[in-house]
Amino acid sequence: MFDMYEKLCLFDLSIPLFIYTKYCGGGILAGMPSPHRILLKLSGEQFAGKNSFGIDTDFILELAKELHEVIAETKVQIVIVVGGGNFLRGATLVKMLPKNEASIERATADYMGMLATVMNGMALVDILEHFGQPARLQTRIRIDSVAEPFIRRRAIRHLEKGRVVVIGGGTGNPFVTTDTAAVSTALELNCDIVLKATKVDGVYSKDPHKHADAVKLGTISHLDDIKDENISVMDNAAISLAMDNKLPIRVFDLLTRGNIKRIAKGEDVGTLVV
Repeated sequence: MFDMYEKLCLFDLSIPLFIYTKYCGGGILAGMPSPHRILLKLSGEQFAGKNSFGIDTDFILELAKELHEVIAETKVQIVIVVGGGNFLRGATLVKMLPKNEASIERATADYMGMLATVMNGMALVDILEHFGQPARLQTRIRIDSVAEPFIRRRAIRHLEKGRVVVIGGGTGNPFVTTDTAAVSTALELNCDIVLKATKVDGVYSKDPHKHADAVKLGTISHLDDIKDENISVMDNAAISLAMDNKLPIRVFDLLTRGNIKRIAKGEDVGTLVV
């Protein structure tokens, strides 16, 4: 019996929690080891904070202060991929334009969105350094006057020296989301985990704002996210890339101060996607 469950624990994420706990010492559900290098995905919506547009400086100030404290206490290395939806989303802009008329092409709109991510990155780097946390902005599109070009080995060296590396410009290619950029960057820079920052405390079986019987999920598989239409951690391209490379994603509430530190210490926060 033990041998059978031991094998299942290695491959089958559908096994009930009590079996993991009894036969596998808790397995992946007992919490992840303290990560050495993490990638934090911030959306443009989070930069807007309580506003509908632009940058909420109060929010960015608090975030920068918290990141500085986390690094000083845990020595974790942090990469941040930023979105730009607080200024412009390429796909949304195209949908707003009149059809059958001369308009902005989708590729052009996506490049405009990449520029929006750079503005967020510039603000975050300056505020991090205001609190004494060294940081560097790298971009996937060339804007040499304000940011370094993304160079993998240089980014890793910055991390090894204790600097936060903020990456703007998405993947540098149109038709690709910043979620996919976050996963691909995490893989490229050998990050242990992607932290998907949200305004809720994890992933639920259905929208908790619409369904009173929604249940918070402690752990789900990448495949669950792809197959279940009620669950949407990231877009399918990003989740598929993470699944193919066995990269875990933790969905957590960014607005609860201390969550990043708890994750950096290996505590079980939010929902783990493995």
